[in-house]
Amino acid sequence: MRTIVMTGATSGIGAAALKHFTGLPDTNIFIGARTNKHDVHAGTQVLPMDLSSLKSVRTFAESIKEHLGDRKIDILVLNAGIKATDNKQLSEEGFELTFATNHLAHYLLARLFLPNMAKGSKIVITTSDAHDPAVIPFGPKTLNIGELAYPTENSPKGMAFYGATKLCNLLTANALEAKLELERNIRVIAFNPGLTGDTSLMGKQSVSLKWIVSIIRPLFYVISLFKPAFFMGTAKRSGEALAELALGEVVLPEGSIYTSLVRGKLTFPNPSQLAEDKNIIDRLWKESAVMVGIPE
Repeated sequence: MRTIVMTGATSGIGAAALKHFTGLPDTNIFIGARTNKHDVHAGTQVLPMDLSSLKSVRTFAESIKEHLGDRKIDILVLNAGIKATDNKQLSEEGFELTFATNHLAHYLLARLFLPNMAKGSKIVITTSDAHDPAVIPFGPKTLNIGELAYPTENSPKGMAFYGATKLCNLLTANALEAKLELERNIRVIAFNPGLTGDTSLMGKQSVSLKWIVSIIRPLFYVISLFKPAFFMGTAKRSGEALAELALGEVVLPEGSIYTSLVRGKLTFPNPSQLAEDKNIIDRLWKESAVMVGIPE
C-alpha cells in the first residue's frame, strides 16, 4: 500500500496532481487543508491544517503519524504557497505570513516526517524560477533571513518577497539532499511549475479574472518566444508534471534536484548561484530550526 501526503492539494497545481494520484491502485492519500469540507476522491483523507500556524502543522503531523501506525510515507509533496502582500500580515507565532506559510511550515513538515519516510521515497518541494534573478528580474540577489521573518522597510516586498520565500524552498531542498547524502534511497526534488495562469497566486479565480487571463495568455506566449520563463502554462499541465516527478515517471539527471517546467516541458537547469551556496543553505537550516523550535 502506497502512502502520499500533500499540502496545497485542494486547488490549482496540487488539485491537478491529486487527480493523477487518486487513480492509482492501493494508494492512501492524506492532504492538509484549513478545513475538511472538501469533496475528494475515495481513498483521500483531508486533515485540518493551517500552514500559517506552526502549532497546527505539528498537530497535522501527529495526526498523520497516528493514521499511519507502522506504515511509512512513500511520497511527500510540499506544494502549498501564498503570494506576498504588504509584509505586515503575521502568522500565529508572529512571523511574516508569506515566509511562515511558504517556508517555515514546509521546513517543519519535512523535519517532522523524515523519520516516517519509506525506503525509496520522494520529497517534492514546489519552488519557483522567481528564486533566480538571472531568469526573473525581481529574484533575490541576497538573502537576509531575519528580514524575511520580521520585515523592515529594507525587506523585499510583493513578488520580490515571494521570490525570496521560493529561494528558501530550494535551499531547504538542497539542505535535505545534503542531510540525506548517506541515505540516497530518499529522493529530494525541487519543482518549478513556471508561470501558471489559473492558480490562486493570480488571485481569486473570478469570471472576470479568468477572462483577463485568457486575453493576456497569447501576449505571454509571444514574449515567451524570447523569454521562455514567461510562457503561461496551465494548472493541469503543471499538476501533471508534478505527479510525473513524484511517481518517478520522469527521472532527474544524476546529481540534480532542480527541475523547471518550461513551455510545458520539464527541463533540468542549474538553479541560481545563491540557491547552491553551502553557507546560506546551512544558515537557513539552522536559523529555521531555531524559529520552529526543533534541534538542528
